[in-house]
Amino acid sequence: MDSSEDKAVLRARDFWTSIGLFILSAFFIWRTTFVWQFGAERAGVSGSNWYDSAALVPFGIFGLMLLLSLVLFGVSVRDGGAARALSAAGVGWNAAEAVRFGTIAIILFFYIASLVPRVDFIIASGLLITALIYGYHGGHRSRMWTAAGVVALPGLYAMIVHLPQKDWGAHDDDVVALLVWIGLTVWMLWRDPHDRIARITPVLATVVPFLLVCAMAFGFRQNVPNRGGLLFAQIEYNYYVNLKPLWSG
Repeated sequence: MDSSEDKAVLRARDFWTSIGLFILSAFFIWRTTFVWQFGAERAGVSGSNWYDSAALVPFGIFGLMLLLSLVLFGVSVRDGGAARALSAAGVGWNAAEAVRFGTIAIILFFYIASLVPRVDFIIASGLLITALIYGYHGGHRSRMWTAAGVVALPGLYAMIVHLPQKDWGAHDDDVVALLVWIGLTVWMLWRDPHDRIARITPVLATVVPFLLVCAMAFGFRQNVPNRGGLLFAQIEYNYYVNLKPLWSG
């Protein structure tokens, strides 16, 4: 099979992947609407400010997933993947594609269902970013399984040990996820010390979640996942105790 044929098959599979991703993200957006608090009152307090809703974070995450599915769909249609997929030429068992799709599903499940509600947002998201870059930069199947494993491990721990919502504020699952994140980062840098992507990954995995959670909490003044998380609790304390008084007088 030549390169053009490989590309056609890949775009056909991207077509089906984009549809699956669209359905998944649309479902979670629909479920998130049940969390939306705009115009509601709780305990006599109005929830009319849109930026106070806890639904903004999942709306943002799943909205980006929805946008990604649309972009992937557009690329597949533009490059002829839709026509090939609909002719059934691109539908068939392919072990490499099954591993890629399956491991991504494992990662997203444990991140959304286990880590986000229970683990510090910066730690959980940093682990997610590192795992995705390590696992899918280069297309190595063994790395995909490793990425799925390092996200599933702390995810299983957090879900098993702190399943009830009343236990979500504990910090031992934060520590487990942090140690796994550090271990994966060290392993990635040790295996590929001269890889530019490997060197920039720790920066991206730390700075992006940090800026996002700070913008949500202090810019838009909204609830963030697991506000008492190991790192964010310290950030919030220092913001209100040490930084905010400097410009508020």
